[in-house]
Amino acid sequence: MTNLAPTLPLRSGGAMPQVAFGTWPMEGDECERAVRSALEVGYRHIDTAENYLNEEPVGKAVRESGLDRAEVFVTTKFNRKWHGDAAGGLQGNLDRLGLDYVDLALIHWPNPDQDLYVKAWEGLIELQRQGLAKAIGTSNFKATHIDRLIAETGVVPEVNQIEMHPYYDRAAERAYHADKGIVTEAWSPLGRDNGLREEPLVQELAAQHGKTPGQILLRWSIDVGAATAPKSANPQRQAENLDIFDFQLSAAEVEALAGLQAGPKADPMMDSDSFGH
Repeated sequence: MTNLAPTLPLRSGGAMPQVAFGTWPMEGDECERAVRSALEVGYRHIDTAENYLNEEPVGKAVRESGLDRAEVFVTTKFNRKWHGDAAGGLQGNLDRLGLDYVDLALIHWPNPDQDLYVKAWEGLIELQRQGLAKAIGTSNFKATHIDRLIAETGVVPEVNQIEMHPYYDRAAERAYHADKGIVTEAWSPLGRDNGLREEPLVQELAAQHGKTPGQILLRWSIDVGAATAPKSANPQRQAENLDIFDFQLSAAEVEALAGLQAGPKADPMMDSDSFGH
């Protein structure tokens, strides 16, 4: 029996599965196998991007899964090259995926150095009108970037995908998103190989709840109201990462985990405004 994640409502009327299967940095046959097994164990949200160089195997796995297209929520992103031509960017995504539309299209990074992200957003708004993207949003945008999108277009992103985990809990960003009706989606929700799973508190909570450290960290994302996108090529780990809806962290446990960010951690990528391609 598959274990389907609950969904979060999006402003455009769609529903996004709260746990996505992250695919970076997998490529080729490894990626295709991983997406196939993820769909088999119950994932219904697959996250990819032009920069990941894996849209072809992701699309192939989705198309050949035996699932109706409407059952699989596909997110992709175009890079800075396409900020002045969002239509060309998204068409490239669709061509590589072999799909007629995506469920969520994101601008991967704001890249303020080239100052074209508003034009990219205007393009996505039109592409959503055309039905090529059911929902539209941003990735790695700060509040100042999103404020400008809203001021210049009147359209609020439906999702902002950002790095988020207890070492980098993004409380201010989550509050801003909530105020605007934007869904927060966490990438690298397990940390970036920076010792988060080995933290004594994480280990202790795992023992108390009868879960793995990874499941504790993913449940933390859920309990702060976010979507989350873990990655694993291992089918057993994939299933574990989805098996997080039969328990809940207390408010005190959620707060204690967020307190871990006071300790040593990897520098967040988002500190670089111009990072990304």
